[in-house]
Amino acid sequence: MKSRILWIEGKRADGPSFIPLLRKKDFLVETALTGTEAIAQLSHFDPDLVVINAASLRTSGKRICYDLRKHVNGIPILLIAKPDQMINEEDVCANAVLTLPFTLRKLVNRILPLLPGEGSQSLHIGPLRLDLERKRVHCQGREARITPRLALLLQALMQRAGEVIDRKQLFREVWNTNYTGDTRTLDVHISWLREAIEEDPRKPRFLKTIRGVGYRLDI
Repeated sequence: MKSRILWIEGKRADGPSFIPLLRKKDFLVETALTGTEAIAQLSHFDPDLVVINAASLRTSGKRICYDLRKHVNGIPILLIAKPDQMINEEDVCANAVLTLPFTLRKLVNRILPLLPGEGSQSLHIGPLRLDLERKRVHCQGREARITPRLALLLQALMQRAGEVIDRKQLFREVWNTNYTGDTRTLDVHISWLREAIEEDPRKPRFLKTIRGVGYRLDI
């Protein structure tokens, strides 16, 4: 599965853009000209990484970085700075700062450690990405760390997305028990899971309650 990058770059970028080169390396790159445009794109593009080419925007990138951080909580941000700018990650709330000039190889070497792990320990359905190894869930510009039990619960729901799963089945798979007397346990875990993946947990878009039966993950 291709890693997804939201790349913010102005029209006055110095030197050639790295975007076509990254696409050739099988990254999925969406572009925005401003921070405001990038925030708007989060409604339909769920990035693994945000890159701010502050050098092309004639700015330090600090304000853009802080604005984005409010919308992409947990998603790493890489900031590209001009050589005469003295910037560190804490000043701009970025996870990494790369100063021009640099090669494509150096750029990729900085990008890769920031991307979520893939493979057998990762599930990706629609806007939901679950990293079972790191116990992290990523959904629509948000990333949250969840408990091992919540990861098992979300895994069970993702593996049968669109299907109604009754309470007994979820208890058997997630708690390894046939006891369903304490329904409050499952309800609380579903509530916690909604906090992690839903924009408005009180009006869930993805994790639906099927009254009298169980739950269904709509993707």
